[in-house]
Amino acid sequence: MCRWLAYTGSPILLADVLYTPVHSLIDQSMHAKLGAETTNGDGFGVGWYSAGAAPGIFRSTEPAWNDRNLRELSGHVRSPLFIAHVRAAIGSSVQQTNCHPFRHGRWLWAHNGYIAGFETLKRDLVLAIDESLFGEIEGQTDSEVLFYLALTFGLEDDPPDAVARAIGYAEACGRQRGVSFPFQGTIAASNGESLWAFRYSSEGTSRSLYFTRDIRMLRELYPDRDVLREVSDDTRLVVSEPIGDLPGAWREVPESSYGVVGKDGEQLMPFAARPPQKVP
Repeated sequence: MCRWLAYTGSPILLADVLYTPVHSLIDQSMHAKLGAETTNGDGFGVGWYSAGAAPGIFRSTEPAWNDRNLRELSGHVRSPLFIAHVRAAIGSSVQQTNCHPFRHGRWLWAHNGYIAGFETLKRDLVLAIDESLFGEIEGQTDSEVLFYLALTFGLEDDPPDAVARAIGYAEACGRQRGVSFPFQGTIAASNGESLWAFRYSSEGTSRSLYFTRDIRMLRELYPDRDVLREVSDDTRLVVSEPIGDLPGAWREVPESSYGVVGKDGEQLMPFAARPPQKVP
C-alpha cells in the first residue's frame, strides 16, 4: 500500500513536516511500520495551497527518499494546507500520472488502499464518470477513477455524501461481479478551505489513520517544544501512521469514520458507503 500525510493550520515549510520529525513521511517511504509493505518507493507527490487559484502539485516516480528536487522545493514552499503521498504500486505502472495526489480545480485527493478486482470493474466504474470529467483522467489507477467518481457524485457540494456514493457504487459493481470485499482504504480530500479524511473498508478492517490531538493540550504536555508554540491553535495533522516523538500526541481515527477540519472547527463522524438505488 502507501503512506500519506495531510496538514492544515498556520503556514509552515513543507520540509518541517515531511523531513524534520522522527519517523517522518520521508522515513516512512523506506521504513513504514503500519503499512502492508515496509517500503513505499514507487514515486511520490505533494500538493499544496498558496496564493494561486489552484493548488500546486509536484509528483515524481523517484523514491521520495532519493529526490533532491523534493528536498529543495520543500525547504522553500510554505503552505497552510498540503497533502503528501508516498506510493507502493499494486497493479498499475510506476509513472508520474499514477502518483498521488490527484488534482481537479481546487481539489486535491490521495488514497491508500485499493478497489479489489479493479481490472474487472474498471469499465463499469469509468463509464459512470460524468463525460465532462472523463477527459481529465490521465493515469491507470483505481484511486484516480474513485476521485472522478466522487466528483461526478457531487464532491464539490457535499464531500462525505459524494465519497459515500462513490465507494457504494464501487462496492455494488464489485459484488455484482463476485468480489466479496470491493473497497479498502483511507482517503484525504481538500478544496483548500477544509480537509476531509475517511477511513473505511468493505471488510471492516481498514488501513491505519491518525490525527493529532488539540495543539493547546499538546503545548501543556510539552511546553519545551518550540514548534508547538509556533503553529496556530487550529493546526492539525492527519497521517497514515504517526510521525514525531511525542507520546499521546495522536488519536486513531475509528473504523468507518470521517473527520473534517476547517474554518468552522473540526468534526469526527460515522461513515458508511451509500449503495446506488439501482445495482449496475
